[in-house]
Amino acid sequence: MDRWVALLRGVNVGGAKVAMADLRRLVTGLGHDDVRTYLQSGNVVFGSTVRDADALARGIERAIADELGLTVPVLVRGGRELAAVAGGNPYADREDEPTRLLVVFLATAPGRSAVAALTAPDGENVAFTVAGREVYLHYPDGGYGRSKFTNNHLEKKLGVVATTRNWRSVRTLAEMSAS
Repeated sequence: MDRWVALLRGVNVGGAKVAMADLRRLVTGLGHDDVRTYLQSGNVVFGSTVRDADALARGIERAIADELGLTVPVLVRGGRELAAVAGGNPYADREDEPTRLLVVFLATAPGRSAVAALTAPDGENVAFTVAGREVYLHYPDGGYGRSKFTNNHLEKKLGVVATTRNWRSVRTLAEMSAS
C-alpha cells in the first residue's frame, strides 16, 4: 500500500467550506486506509492500493461533488514525491522563517513558454523556482499575504490549476505521508 497526500484547492480559505471530518469520511468511503487530515485547509494523507494519482484525485473530487455538492479541484502527490519536494526547496537554507517559504503545487507541469514568461509583479521582492509540477516561493521581505504573486496569479500566468501550502505544512505532510 502506498501513502498519498490529497491537496484540495481553496478549501476553508475563502472558497468552499468542507469539514475535515466529512473529508476523512469521504476518503475512507472510497476504500482508502489510515485517512488523516492536517489543519482545516484541505490536506488529506491516506494509504491506498490504487497507484494512479490522477484516478485518486478524480475519485475524491467526484465524492466531494456527489456528497457535498461542491466543485473542488484536488491535486494528489505520492509520499515519495512529497518527500522530494520537501527535500528540494532551493530556498530552505536561506530562510529561518517558514511563513516566508511556500510551495505551489500544480495539477500539471506548465508549458516552457509560460514558465519563461513568468515574472513577479512590479515592486514585488519574491524569488521563485518552477520545478516540474511545483513552484517554490521565497518572500524575503514579508509574507505571502501581502503579495500579488499568489496562487491565482500563478494559475493565470501558467495556465494550470494550483494550490499553495506554506513550508511548515509541506514538511508536516511529507512527514505524515512517510509514516
